[in-house]
Amino acid sequence: MSANVDLNNRPDYDKVLQDIADYVLTYRITSPEALNTARNCLMDTLGCGLLALRFPECTKHLGPIVEGTVVPFGARVPGTSFRLDPVKAAWDIGCIVRWLDYNDTWLAAEWGHPSDNLGGILAVADHLSQKRVANGEAPLTVRAVLEAMIMAHEIQGVIALENSFNRVGLDHVLLVKVASTAVCAKLMGADREQLLAALSHAFVDGQALRTYRHAPNAGSRKSWAAGDASSRGVRLADIALRGEMGIPGVLTAPQWGFYDVLFSHTNKDLALKPEGQRQFSLSQPYGTYVMENVLFKISFPAEFHAQTACEAAVTLHPQVKDRLHEVDKIVITTHESAIRIISKQGQLANAADRDHCIQYMTAVPLAFGNLVAEQYEDDFHAAHPIIDELREKMVIVEEPRYTREYLEADKRSIANAIQVFFKDGTHTEQVVVEYPIGHRRRRAEGIPLLEDKFKANLATRFVGQRCKQIFELCKDQAKLEATPVHAFVDLLVI
Repeated sequence: MSANVDLNNRPDYDKVLQDIADYVLTYRITSPEALNTARNCLMDTLGCGLLALRFPECTKHLGPIVEGTVVPFGARVPGTSFRLDPVKAAWDIGCIVRWLDYNDTWLAAEWGHPSDNLGGILAVADHLSQKRVANGEAPLTVRAVLEAMIMAHEIQGVIALENSFNRVGLDHVLLVKVASTAVCAKLMGADREQLLAALSHAFVDGQALRTYRHAPNAGSRKSWAAGDASSRGVRLADIALRGEMGIPGVLTAPQWGFYDVLFSHTNKDLALKPEGQRQFSLSQPYGTYVMENVLFKISFPAEFHAQTACEAAVTLHPQVKDRLHEVDKIVITTHESAIRIISKQGQLANAADRDHCIQYMTAVPLAFGNLVAEQYEDDFHAAHPIIDELREKMVIVEEPRYTREYLEADKRSIANAIQVFFKDGTHTEQVVVEYPIGHRRRRAEGIPLLEDKFKANLATRFVGQRCKQIFELCKDQAKLEATPVHAFVDLLVI
């Protein structure tokens, strides 16, 4: 046989895809902690979306592609009056959820925000629940939404544990697309073959580059990229349910597969298989681990690697607020991931640039005692030159222990320390914060504050009586789980 002829023996689906499909279709969620955390995550994620509606740069993206489009049983976008097809609704919900960089976070070899998947999940569930009732069937309940969230978190988070997509230049929204595809296909009634086909298309797609997250090209695409990815998951699930064939060897196909084309960059974080092909390293089976350990952004709308730096800066604010022009040097001691992602010098071009700059996110609370979304905007930055003056005096130092414990499974710290030195030779103490308020180790302290955050975000969009109704429902685990999805979303629209 000629060496130039391809053997056309169609393979079985890659094991990575089969494991995801089997998890989604067969795993039964029984963990009370996961379900309770998912309820809190649902509250927080929706609240982040409602808050984002205050920003015209976000709302300009929302609504139907063709104005005036009428969609029977259309999915609703919380905080608005839009009723859209599930693909565009997923885009819009994902966009508002991520816009302010305020929803949950997962940090490992890869980073990401697993609640980004709520865009696809809520859009599909709302549409299907309305359609079922119209057909005389039982509606979907919020329990199905919570279970889908847990599974999406798990798929995105477990793959992220030991596989660094950022080191090969790919953006973490790839994992949003994969997770949304899996759980939305299940909600839509996919069988195993259809689900596998949908997943294969999620990997064969072109994948987003991280260019828009890094200097000198950081920009607002990072605020809608996850909504785009989640909506793509809905679209791919729909394509598969229409009978489109899959690509079984999408990951492992020599030369043409995902591993060889997009995951072959040489680096120590990627697992090299005996046959010489770099493949995913998956260290644990899918369960409920990620939701139980997810990180909430409670205090600050800021990239998570800087959350503890912001906490430390707030602590130091009383000592430095009257001496800002006397500052000689500010030392930020941090971990390697923060240095690689968000340490920046020079001019910051826009709000999206500023909320991914550890120096900016530290300077603002040092000077003003807090950090809120409006403080990233152009007008605020222009009005307060002290921010850039402080940035210029910052020194970034890596602490190897912080870097090491960031990746240790029993710690997963996100440590930062701040110390301010003055021109007269005096200095503050070094304030160290190793675990942010949204960490699992600080759940008891953090959840009441998360609830306060949700109530404040509700109040930006709804009257007091509606806010109280939504909050009380969300506080009641059993009642919320039993609520039809469309009835729950009814409370969230204008």
